[in-house]
Amino acid sequence: MRFHPFPDDLVTAQRSWTATNEELAHPAATRTTLLRRRLLHLSTQLHYHPYWAHPRPAAGRAELRELVREQRAREGRAA
Repeated sequence: MRFHPFPDDLVTAQRSWTATNEELAHPAATRTTLLRRRLLHLSTQLHYHPYWAHPRPAAGRAELRELVREQRAREGRAA
């Protein structure tokens, strides 16, 4: 497993955001209002997470998203 500098709760929030966004993007999505509210809540949680309180490189947010994509891809291959 690769080391990453992100706190576990931040990674978990990004994973939830990604899963919710994918579910909302599905053509047959139901409960769209609930999904949109969840996406808004998670977006706020990600944006205002204490990890970002200190100056960080702008690429950090993109690195977090890429980390989650890689984890999900590995899980998809393992399943």
